[in-house]
Amino acid sequence: MTTPNAHGEMLNGQDNGQGEALNAQGNAQDAVLIGPGTERAPSAELKAIVEALIFASPEPLTPRMLFKLLADEPKEDVTAAIQALKNDYDGRPGLQFVEVAGGYQIVTRPELHEWVRRLFHERSTQKLTVQSLETLAVIAYKQPITALEIGEIRGVNTSGVLATLLERHLVKIVGRKNVVGRPFLYATTKEFLIRFGLNDLGDLPKIEDMAEALGFDPPARLIEQTPAEEMLPLEEEADESGQVEEVEKVEK
Repeated sequence: MTTPNAHGEMLNGQDNGQGEALNAQGNAQDAVLIGPGTERAPSAELKAIVEALIFASPEPLTPRMLFKLLADEPKEDVTAAIQALKNDYDGRPGLQFVEVAGGYQIVTRPELHEWVRRLFHERSTQKLTVQSLETLAVIAYKQPITALEIGEIRGVNTSGVLATLLERHLVKIVGRKNVVGRPFLYATTKEFLIRFGLNDLGDLPKIEDMAEALGFDPPARLIEQTPAEEMLPLEEEADESGQVEEVEKVEK
């Protein structure tokens, strides 16, 4: 016959055993949740901070800058917050989270461009001409390249168009070609990547597709593969206005 004390000890033993089993089960579940190879779940506050920083930044915000701004947070948590935002914006109809020029931006969707343009009363004169787009395409695919080489590909003088592209910060002078006369070499800028929604130059479409989109037949020399040539560095730094004046003086 079981005495009351013995019966109580049996119940306590069962309870303790069940508690230990539940604790072990909970610990195992926790280990699964935070184990290696699983995604981290960022806090709502950190996610909101990352979103605000990217939205407020006038330029694409790079991961390096985010890590610097959020130095007190583990990099893994910041990375997880970025990924969570990407997933969130995939389902938004008006805005999108994009990777451009090595960083992140929150921008309006391209199909809504005409509506957004009305807000800013954009003038047609602000748009690039076909000649400017053709020249920009040549530079993008053949950079670094001289004005003479651009003219040979397009078949026209490009000094005026180059000045416009320099003023718009879409191209820049990156050096001089190591030939007689040491002409300037031109290449695209970070602003070019931002304007055309490219993360880097590797995102450029095929030349034929670009030419079709811009409405011109690509010259044969634009499609040809040319070896990289030696480039001399600029002797001194020049501001954008100085570059424009120099190109107008040299190329005319």
